[in-house]
Amino acid sequence: MLNSLAGAVAARHDFGHSGLLFDDSTIVAAESSPYPAQIGRLAIRSLYREAALAPKPGLVSPESTGSHGDMDFATFMRSLHALRGYFSAIADCGRQGPGFGSLQALGIDAEAAMLLATAGVNTHRGAIFNLGLLCAAAGYLVADGAILSAEVTCATVSHLWGSEILAGSAAPAAGETLSHGQFVARRYGTGGARAEAAAGFPAALELGLPTYRATLAATGDSERAAIQALFTLMTELEDTNLLWRGGLDGLMHGRRSAAAFLEAGGVFADDWRAHAAAIDRDFIARRLSPGGSADLLGVTLFLAALDGLA
Repeated sequence: MLNSLAGAVAARHDFGHSGLLFDDSTIVAAESSPYPAQIGRLAIRSLYREAALAPKPGLVSPESTGSHGDMDFATFMRSLHALRGYFSAIADCGRQGPGFGSLQALGIDAEAAMLLATAGVNTHRGAIFNLGLLCAAAGYLVADGAILSAEVTCATVSHLWGSEILAGSAAPAAGETLSHGQFVARRYGTGGARAEAAAGFPAALELGLPTYRATLAATGDSERAAIQALFTLMTELEDTNLLWRGGLDGLMHGRRSAAAFLEAGGVFADDWRAHAAAIDRDFIARRLSPGGSADLLGVTLFLAALDGLA
């Protein structure tokens, strides 16, 4: 569970000294290290790991286009290439403790770069939002010399920008149409990605990350740990992409399928790959894709990397 948000942010001054070292998985204190670039690399690495994971139900992987006729794994790689500079730039911006508007402007530019690289296909809009906020929070924390942790970084997002994030979810700006997430939130009364971020990513902290940690400790296999975390997120998340594609029936089918996978042993079962692949085929037939859960798996992998677990 999250600690007191204000207390967690206030406690950042007790975490260490200025700067960072990066060994491809963890961030620790060291003088005059280029930490925004290191934070950005953690974000890109986490998104690559999520995209490369297989089999995933209805989602793009190196083996499949999932339930998506307009994108494939190569599309995701072009998108990640276009976003390489964004996550380090927003981490650098976060050092100043900016208002949400400054972060939003960087996100708008990043989305334009993504769409240019993918010929208009939305591959990483959720990641631009979620991981952008977390990178900015990480930049803010280390500016005074913090050793980062998942819990404090999430709490910082909520403390610094939570109210502005929620204010922005009320309605689209003048001249804009409702996003899929906003449409689903209004129709079904769900909070969506903005509510999750404003609360400090509780699903990632309380579902995805503990599952990832426990499975990695038990198996030593980061791929199996990530699959287990994805299915765990699917069991409880109000996945707006499932709602958009399949309505309440689609959401409940996705949750039941994920729960059945876990009840059968999840990645600890000998036939876990075959079971996951069967769910993937079922989702493709139904045109379902748990994109919200995939976004939070990316968050989970980033948070695990901050804690030196990836």
